[in-house]
Amino acid sequence: MPLLSVDELSITFTGRGRRDVRAVDGVSFDVDQGQVVGLVGESGCGKSVTSLALMGLLPKKGVKLGGRAEYDGKDLLTLSSNAMRDMRGKHLAMIFQDPLSSLNPVIPVGLQVTEILERHRGMKGAAARKEAADLLDRVGIPDPTRRLKEFPHQLSGGMRQRALIAMAVACAPRMLIADEPTTALDVTIQAQILELLKELVDQQGTALLMITHDLGVVAGLCDQVNVLYAGKAVESAGRRELFAQPTHPYAHGLLGSIPRLDAPRGEPLRPIRGSINDRIDWADGCAFAPRCDHYTLECLSGTPQLTEPVGAGHGVRCVNPVLTGVEVKTLGVPAEQAVDAAAATAPAEPAEPKIPAQAGPEADGKAETDEGDAAPEAKPEAEKKKDAS
Repeated sequence: MPLLSVDELSITFTGRGRRDVRAVDGVSFDVDQGQVVGLVGESGCGKSVTSLALMGLLPKKGVKLGGRAEYDGKDLLTLSSNAMRDMRGKHLAMIFQDPLSSLNPVIPVGLQVTEILERHRGMKGAAARKEAADLLDRVGIPDPTRRLKEFPHQLSGGMRQRALIAMAVACAPRMLIADEPTTALDVTIQAQILELLKELVDQQGTALLMITHDLGVVAGLCDQVNVLYAGKAVESAGRRELFAQPTHPYAHGLLGSIPRLDAPRGEPLRPIRGSINDRIDWADGCAFAPRCDHYTLECLSGTPQLTEPVGAGHGVRCVNPVLTGVEVKTLGVPAEQAVDAAAATAPAEPAEPKIPAQAGPEADGKAETDEGDAAPEAKPEAEKKKDAS
């Protein structure tokens, strides 16, 4: 039995004088203990609002919730505010996207960590402060005793994110929800944060729901992936299966639009044309149809059901899926090797995370010296003889 089972989750926002807006429509997925499940998609697809619904952080007024979200046999969508308050931190914890706005700016970091320890673990005084320092040390914050006395604005972005992780794992929750935890961090800090999350999963068996738009994070961390578009899960598959054969036209285009290191010079990127429709004015049919190169008249009526045209466990919500078997190359390596790119590109130190390398600027065709300058071009033989004379 999965630790978290989300079944046909729907989230609708109501407004005065306007029709309802369904931000999430019929999303289903399971998360097992020790498993990393990814929700991936562009901004506005419903990823973050899904996480807020699971944590009971959406307002009661103006929001309609449907479906079920069972955690350890309890439906999170119907629990009272007091019951959810007891669940948060102790059983479920969340790492938010922006640590600066998530932390209280006028309270030292140490007091924010010890508050969790006092409420959920009953620790007081010196014992709580010592445990808070140990938590900061565990997530890689140097000189943790001094950092406890500092305010959020005195910490770097990476340290603030680590402090949020320390608060999230303070009570050893069985499940962690990470909403874009590496946004606005430089690549080195991103790698360290992802490695830290991976250690939590591997060593403590924590279930992790990773919300991201970064396919490199998906390739390096997730076991199961759900691709969201306009509030619907359009494709659900294992990590390797998705990268080897993306079947929904949106997932296919998403992977195909990533810059390739081995692409011929001058080859343009393959963007997904158009933009997402206004959800208020949607009619029946597939929301991706206006942007799809594979649409038929059947796509414009009815709601596509989740089927498994490729194989068991690989669900696709499309009446005309991409079944050509054409290999999609991503992150500079063949699709079936994309999930192993970490091992090929990560530094030798075990502390470094295993995430695919990102495409850099194109080479200009000239060899480079150790100093990074272009090596001088060899002169033709005729010019050498002329110089000698």
